[in-house]
Amino acid sequence: MPNGRLIALCALAGALFCTSAQAEPTQYPLTIENCGREITFEKAPERTVALGQNTAEVLYLLGLEDHMVGTAFWPNRVLPQLKEANDKVETLSVEFPSLESVLAKQPDFVAAMLVTLMGPDSKVAKRDDFESLGIPTYLSPSACSVEEDAKDVYGRRDTLWNMDLLYKEIRDMAKIFDVADRGEEVIADFKAREAALREEFAKRDDLTFLFWFSSPSPADDAYLAGGNGPSGYIADLLGGSNAIKTTSEWPSLGWEGIIAADPTVIVATQVDRKRWDLDEAKNKIEFLTTDPTVSQMRAVKEGHIFTMSGAATNASIQTLYGAEQLAEQLRASDLK
Repeated sequence: MPNGRLIALCALAGALFCTSAQAEPTQYPLTIENCGREITFEKAPERTVALGQNTAEVLYLLGLEDHMVGTAFWPNRVLPQLKEANDKVETLSVEFPSLESVLAKQPDFVAAMLVTLMGPDSKVAKRDDFESLGIPTYLSPSACSVEEDAKDVYGRRDTLWNMDLLYKEIRDMAKIFDVADRGEEVIADFKAREAALREEFAKRDDLTFLFWFSSPSPADDAYLAGGNGPSGYIADLLGGSNAIKTTSEWPSLGWEGIIAADPTVIVATQVDRKRWDLDEAKNKIEFLTTDPTVSQMRAVKEGHIFTMSGAATNASIQTLYGAEQLAEQLRASDLK
């Protein structure tokens, strides 16, 4: 049986061979379908505002920083290999930006990764607000695949998220900016890395992950990553499952319920935004290991507290990087 590295190389070579011939130059005007809307571009955008870390990082991977004038909403720092590109583009806010700050950049394209950034109840603006000004918009397919739920502002997923939604987003962006070849190269790399992880980690029923994003305080319910979201995908990719089975995209749960879930692994995410003390992974770990009750959980007592970028719990390119972070820790643990 070939090892994961060989599989990754073979998959990458095959994908590059197959996709490079398919990538064609963009013909303008270009009309694409996005989340039930048709958007038309007369030419490649030159003044793009990216709302959300993933949107910005996808554009950076495609080499499009010179076509960008602003970004916003960064739960974590930019991927190290994209820092040079990010340094060229103004960060409007690491939180939700104001509509005024976005419009002040005179954008000719606004793209967003979450409906809370550009949706019917957005904290920034609705798509119609931009389009009424003649500014084309784009919403991540991962965001509009979340089903509305009257009981949950963040919605729910009845089926497991997967990277195909992200690949559609990369292809769409590559087409919009006429860099289709680069888009296919990025997708080929990601698919090879996916294949290597799936080959390495066999499916097992005894491995469950609980993904703790953050909490306002130890006394408050914890914000967790839901069962069918990107974190559920990470767990599945590594042979396990999400300990939280709810279909809610972002459930909150008290520690009594978390203890009852009895995860094999607790993932304490690192969130860099500095909104709450428990954004920090080290503060999460301190609470887990010192609280008289929580410290008695199996995962804590057995030393199965892993860390991962909080951005990986959002549907994003960081999701795969997060899976690789956890894979490294699994290899070094007694769970492998």
